[in-house]
This record gives sequence, structure tokens and C-alpha cells, in this order.
Amino acid sequence: MTFSEVNIFGVYVAPISVMMLVAWLATLLLRWLLMLSGLLRHIWHPSLFAFALFLIVLSLMVLSAPLLRGA
Repeated sequence: MTFSEVNIFGVYVAPISVMMLVAWLATLLLRWLLMLSGLLRHIWHPSLFAFALFLIVLSLMVLSAPLLRGA
């Protein structure tokens, strides 16, 4: 499993930084949906939950990246 750098406007960045940005946006969307549904108010420590949710989303992205690339 190898990751290659991503070219963004002529600047090569590590693929984990792009994955972290996408995971952060997905986490924001999930927290917004949880807030709208009212489930977020039942969580004991919302910031700890947000961090754990971010790590789960990022881990899923990193582990599924080779499958999406066809490797």
C-alpha cells in the first residue's frame, strides 16, 4: 500500500493532509446532522466525541483508500 503525493496548484502535499481535510468536513457534516436530530445533546463530552468521530472517519478513509484506487 503506497500513497503518492497530490499535486494541488503545483504544490505537492502528502495524501494524509488531503484526507484529514476531507475527514474534517465529513465530521462537521455528521455533527451538524446529530445536532439537528437532537442526539448531540445526549452526549456527555461533545468535544471528545467530535475528536473520536474525526479519528474514526479518518481511519476509515485511510483504510479504504487502497480499495478505492483498485490496489
